[in-house]
Amino acid sequence: MSRFVRWLLLCCLFPLYASAAPPQPQPAQRTLTLVYSGNLDGELEPCGCTPEGNFGGIRRRATVLATLRKARPDAFVISAGGLLSGFAANGRITNEFILTGFAQLGYDAIGLQWSDLQYGESFLNQPVLPWVASNWHDNGFAHERRIRRGGHTVAFFSWLDPETAPQQNMVGDHQVNGDGAALRQALAEARRDGAFTVLATTLTLKAAQERLPLPDVDVLLIRSKYEAYGTPQLVDHTLVLQPGSRGMRLGRVEVQLGADGRVTAWRHEVIPLPKTVADAPLLAQWYADYNTEVKENYQRMAALRKAQAQGKTAFAGADACKVCHDEAYTTWSKSHHAKAFSALEDVNKSFDPGCLQCHTVGFSKPGGFIDLDVTASLTNVQCESCHGASREHVVSGGTAPVGNYRWQPKKMCAQCHTPPHSPMFDFDSYWPRIRH
Repeated sequence: MSRFVRWLLLCCLFPLYASAAPPQPQPAQRTLTLVYSGNLDGELEPCGCTPEGNFGGIRRRATVLATLRKARPDAFVISAGGLLSGFAANGRITNEFILTGFAQLGYDAIGLQWSDLQYGESFLNQPVLPWVASNWHDNGFAHERRIRRGGHTVAFFSWLDPETAPQQNMVGDHQVNGDGAALRQALAEARRDGAFTVLATTLTLKAAQERLPLPDVDVLLIRSKYEAYGTPQLVDHTLVLQPGSRGMRLGRVEVQLGADGRVTAWRHEVIPLPKTVADAPLLAQWYADYNTEVKENYQRMAALRKAQAQGKTAFAGADACKVCHDEAYTTWSKSHHAKAFSALEDVNKSFDPGCLQCHTVGFSKPGGFIDLDVTASLTNVQCESCHGASREHVVSGGTAPVGNYRWQPKKMCAQCHTPPHSPMFDFDSYWPRIRH
């Protein structure tokens, strides 16, 4: 090959070599993991009456959280709040144990909701939990919590809606500030500090867009959906998450962050808590203590009712109904209603007032079920559970009407077959099993 040809080849190839710059290192994709939940609504444990209702519970949640943390030690665990409820089974006892149970779950931040204040502000501070109420009128609750882990900082905020405050129509100082200026300033400051911002609220998305400062919010937790979680959506620069209620599931979202720290993509999963999830050994003694206290409270209540009981009971019992309604009695005796109390005994809940009200006759009513020693004849779901007290009907030989002689089957069934306890209940398919 001549020198000219070699020179020509070098001239042609040089631009190629010159343009082939060494590869530059690409910035690592930043990811952040959030495990989140919403309203517990006073549900310390699931109702086991039906398989489809046997979801959730603090003990199962502890098991799943331990697994998630083992896989991702840098995950942030947060709650939108709403742990307590004035309608919780066993009232104050259940709510107290919810707080002590949650204290063992290691949540990083928990939003405060009005329902959490059922027993006042001081009730929530024993034990100490990471509550957040960003517009609380004083320093009784933290206005913000910053959690640093795995190279990330999460700034958690929570907004208590003044328009739904229990005391909104009362004269005098209110517990929250309805002006969002302070929240706007705090969010902006957190963003300037490089924090990933999370804001929890009980507002809907539309209401939050109208009333809250969202430009500096990376994740917005909106009002909990009943049981099931909502589908995440990116609105402007904010990832909107909707947790489920009743503690039946957990949400996990892994977000990818751009150079500006905003969400660019995400992976989301909803983790169910069915009965196949083992109860955490960590909470075994806690749960035993809960059952002990519920049982002792029930026994105290039963003793008081025994002392107060006077005269004859208004309830006759199913055996009295059998005399004239043998065919209906036979249908009933073959149903699950006739075994309702033993179902409680099988799961050690035959002392729980929250269960007894539907598994016995007339519990908490004058002359109704008290305990096995005094009123064993009123266990199970009997005739009078639906038709009403029938002592007078029996004594009169059938001439006096029964308690609910103008009863409506669908409404009577719905007293116990509620969505939380019997989510698959359908009157048209259930009624033929007991029709008489």
